[in-house]
Amino acid sequence: MNRKSLSLLLMLMLAAVSGLAQDAAKPIPAGSKVFINPMNDEYEKFLASAFKAKKVPVEIVTEKDKADFEITGTTESKKAGAAKIIFRGSWRSSEQASITVTNLKSGEAVWAYSVNKSDSAHGKKSTAEACAKHLKEKIEKGK
Repeated sequence: MNRKSLSLLLMLMLAAVSGLAQDAAKPIPAGSKVFINPMNDEYEKFLASAFKAKKVPVEIVTEKDKADFEITGTTESKKAGAAKIIFRGSWRSSEQASITVTNLKSGEAVWAYSVNKSDSAHGKKSTAEACAKHLKEKIEKGK
């Protein structure tokens, strides 16, 4: 396993543990202003689109100083190799993403989520929509 993959795996595990520990305690109110930090492969665009598609009840702002919360994260894509295409008949990529929502006033990470799609038909769109779906659930529960 190369260093980049190991680093991403560690971050995904930490985000999942952090999210479980903090999920019940910190609310993200509906209508909150959220700034999505630029991420590798322009993943922030996929997140913004997924938030709209899944109707996540937040307002996305383009300036961090106008936001209540900030979303940071990382993503990694791995295209199907020749062996996967030939032997499994699958051209789908493997996608991983991890996001963290931080309250900008307190500096606390209030929610985190990681997703791994090993046979993703829609690439980054799939992981972004999973993140959006779970964030929407978090906000609607109000916990």
